[in-house]
Amino acid sequence: MNISNCGIDCDGCRFKSERNCPGCHALEGKPFWGNCALYLCAAEKKLPHCGKCPEFPCEKLMDAHKAENPEGNGIEIENLKML
Repeated sequence: MNISNCGIDCDGCRFKSERNCPGCHALEGKPFWGNCALYLCAAEKKLPHCGKCPEFPCEKLMDAHKAENPEGNGIEIENLKML
């Protein structure tokens, strides 16, 4: 699996095919839509992903997933727990 810093499975993301997006790590947190605040946050803390943060799951992470997928099933958080 190609899991982003925030727990999204980049290989299962629609933007992989729609925008030829290789994933957050490959793009160093700078996808087609701009800079990813979650990637930058983890990078500043020298963490490989949000799941390693002592504040996990923080409000910033939870809010990002709610905005992306209001009906979300929490799979992103579970992905991070597995890492």
